[in-house]
Amino acid sequence: MSQHYYSKNPQTKSKPQEWAYTLRGEKFHFQTDTGVFSKSDVDFGSRLLIETFEDAEQDGPILDVGCGYGPIGMAIAKSFPQKEVHMVDVNARAVELAKKNAEKNGIQNVRIYESDGLASVESEGFSAILTNPPIRAGKETIFRFYEEAHEKLQSGGSLWVVIQKKQGAPSTQEKLEGLFGNCRTVDKKKGYFIFEARKV
Repeated sequence: MSQHYYSKNPQTKSKPQEWAYTLRGEKFHFQTDTGVFSKSDVDFGSRLLIETFEDAEQDGPILDVGCGYGPIGMAIAKSFPQKEVHMVDVNARAVELAKKNAEKNGIQNVRIYESDGLASVESEGFSAILTNPPIRAGKETIFRFYEEAHEKLQSGGSLWVVIQKKQGAPSTQEKLEGLFGNCRTVDKKKGYFIFEARKV
């Protein structure tokens, strides 16, 4: 696989940078680096997913798949302090950054670890799973994320996906409808769609 953010060990030379961003009304300080997704800004799709997300009113942890340096999982953990938020990524550099950023921002209700999709996620019964899927990894990989998420959700739990129309929103919607039996368009802006599929 070519070297990009969906790589276990990015070979690009490390050039750390730090900056601050406000998400869900809370200010966060992030350290980022080369070889991770959207290293200079919280990308529009992730911001839309963060601001749109509503957790099911159920017990059970939340999972951020493809967490990068941590903006989605950390923002959700801050908003739902009573929940444990799992944050996973295949990219070892991203995982280390997410751990540093959680510590830097005083967020303790998170578990951050390496996983290719949900392969290393042992917990089950998630009330919600969120993903800004790694488009460059290809449709087969992304659809595997959806299938694994369906297995890990509790009944009534939801998978939340942000994806651009030009990068496969129609096929994602079709896949989720087939897998879950439902798929709701929660929001759409600037070509980005937020889908929620609930496990019945």
